[in-house]
Amino acid sequence: MLQNKKVLLAVTGGIAVYKACDLTSKLTQAGADVRVIMTESACEFVSPLTFQALSRNPVYTDTFDEKNPKKIAHIDLADWAEIVIIAPATANTLSKIANGLGDDMLTTTLLATRATIYIAPAMNVHMYQNQAVVENMNKLTRHGYHFIEPGAGYLACGYVGKGRLEEPSTIIEVINKHQNEKSLLKNKKVLITAGPTREIIDPVRFFSNNSTGKMGYALAEVAARLGAEVTLVSGPVSLVTKHNKIERINVISAEDMYHAVHKHYSESDIVIKAAAVADYRPKQTHSQKMKKSDDKLIFEMERTKDILKSLGDKKERQFLVGFAAETENHLENGKNKLINKNLDAIVINNVSEEGAGFGTETNKVTYLDKNLKEYPFPLDSKEAISEKIYHQIIKTLEDDNQ
Repeated sequence: MLQNKKVLLAVTGGIAVYKACDLTSKLTQAGADVRVIMTESACEFVSPLTFQALSRNPVYTDTFDEKNPKKIAHIDLADWAEIVIIAPATANTLSKIANGLGDDMLTTTLLATRATIYIAPAMNVHMYQNQAVVENMNKLTRHGYHFIEPGAGYLACGYVGKGRLEEPSTIIEVINKHQNEKSLLKNKKVLITAGPTREIIDPVRFFSNNSTGKMGYALAEVAARLGAEVTLVSGPVSLVTKHNKIERINVISAEDMYHAVHKHYSESDIVIKAAAVADYRPKQTHSQKMKKSDDKLIFEMERTKDILKSLGDKKERQFLVGFAAETENHLENGKNKLINKNLDAIVINNVSEEGAGFGTETNKVTYLDKNLKEYPFPLDSKEAISEKIYHQIIKTLEDDNQ
């Protein structure tokens, strides 16, 4: 994947700079065209001449050292790069780029580039765990930067813990895998529903459920990362979308979601309905706040439209996936839903199990395909579960096309 790729290696000041030398060599051996930027602090550990010899290209250290008067060096370099690797990335550099600072050759180039950026941090274990550093890394992740986590072990400072720059071979392996995955859903349009719906009673009250939308949002983020064009129809949640390839449509009620989904259904290739849509709504609503009284309050409810079934009835070329959140007989109920609603697959989870319910960061599911073959996915992060779901969908699509 790195053959003939234009790779910009950004080296910041830390003892792990010596590993960046090995990384430069391995990138060059992999066929990449490597250019190196070094901060002033990095130059205290290793001479720029070392990187020049390993990369066979000039090394950039000074914003004002314009090697070609016809070009502005940091802009030209930013436009040239297809991949940027910051290794090692110090806490200081993370702080700068997280806050948009550009006070040297490295940071000004990072501000200007549109390349995919990978960050491999290296620092003392306590620095890596510092809340300010954690917040900076979270912010950069939201902005689309990709982190290659440090390894754990004996650190140069004498501590033992997480903070050691990952090995160059592993860094290249992670980048190769990510570059390859970016094309898995290329040219695919993915439609996802997420979160709860609210069925209004009056201006201050509604019926809803405990869904937080985390599973649906994880599915959307992973799909975008895999190269898909994503439309996310979201009920009211407090989550934010991170990837710029996600078009988010906010809705409130089941009726709103029905119309939003059908508007985009015909142009979609893969449709995943992960939202927890209300099955019933009040038959009568009130334009003014209802006043309490000493009498019992009884609501007459009516069915909302069955969005998933309506999609199954209209299905043409779409690959349609449903979700089944169950508390008992979950596999049997999921199978019935798959068949009755004309789905291509269904993701079944027992929300009564620890770590698999609403609002958790993890999930534990069984993926059931149209042939009723079961694929159990053990407890894992919702992002990891999303990746497994897409890999299973892709495998099915490839098998169908053979």
